[in-house]
Amino acid sequence: MRKLAAFFFLCVAMAFAAGKSVYDFTLNSIDGPAAPLDAYKGKVLMVVNVASRCGYTPQYSALESVYEKYQDRGLVIVGVPANNFGAQEPGTNEEIKTFCTRKYNVQFPMMSKVSVKGSDITPLYQYLTDSSMNPKTGGEIKWNFTKFLFDRDGKVVARFEPDVTPDSPQVVGAIEKALAK
Repeated sequence: MRKLAAFFFLCVAMAFAAGKSVYDFTLNSIDGPAAPLDAYKGKVLMVVNVASRCGYTPQYSALESVYEKYQDRGLVIVGVPANNFGAQEPGTNEEIKTFCTRKYNVQFPMMSKVSVKGSDITPLYQYLTDSSMNPKTGGEIKWNFTKFLFDRDGKVVARFEPDVTPDSPQVVGAIEKALAK
C-alpha cells in the first residue's frame, strides 16, 4: 500500500511539474507593483538576468534592438536585475531604471532586483535552473545576461549563456522559430 501511495504521489508531482510554465510566476515590476508573468500569455518571452556594471552590460543595446524589431510580432523581453555576480548590480530599483533608460533607452519591461542563485533564489529562477523540470535548459546561472526563451505556451525552448549576444544568429533564429508557431 505504501508503494502504491508513493507511486501515486510521484505521478501527481510529475504531472504538476510537467504543467508548470513561466506564467505560474509573479515578479515585481521595477516600479514596485506585482507583475504576473501570465500577462504575457500568447507571447514569445525572453527573460534575462541583467546587471549595470558588468562586461556584458552593453547587451542592453542589442536586447532593446531585438525587442523593437520583434515586439509587433509578439516578442516580450523582460529584464531581471540581479546582484549575484561580483556585486555588479548594487543600485536600487530606481537607480537601475534610470541607468537603463538614460544609457540604453530600454523600453522593454524591467523587474525589481532579485536573486537568481543561492539560498535566497527567487522562485522563477529556482524553476528555470531546476534540471529535473527543465533538463535541456536547467542548471545554475553562471553569470549576468543569461537568456531564457519561452514559446507562446510559456514553456522554455532555449537557454543562451551570457557570451551569446541577443542579436546573434542563434538567438534571432530561435526567436523567429518561436514567433512562427
